Amino acid sequence: MAKALVEEQIKNNKVMVFSKSYCPFCTMAKDALKAAGLKEFGLMEIENRGDEAAIQDALLAKTGGRTVPRVFIGGKFVGGGSEVKELQDSNQLVPLLQAAGAL
Repeated sequence: MAKALVEEQIKNNKVMVFSKSYCPFCTMAKDALKAAGLKEFGLMEIENRGDEAAIQDALLAKTGGRTVPRVFIGGKFVGGGSEVKELQDSNQLVPLLQAAGAL
């Protein structure tokens, strides 16, 4: 069930962020996306869901890690907070977002 939910969210959103609202790395990723000019993106704050562990297990199977954030652009896993911030800092995030049709 969680695996199908994760796959559906990634498929239905040009940019999808799996996050926890209190996580500083999640905030870093969301801020980098906003700084790149992205106004809206798929966001699932998982900490208050009954299936939080199952979602993280599904993310582990898909990406090799279960920590959040897990950021997908155009269906492709691009990393977590540090990676998304680095993409923004190196001017690589906007082209990725444009290629995915998100900007």
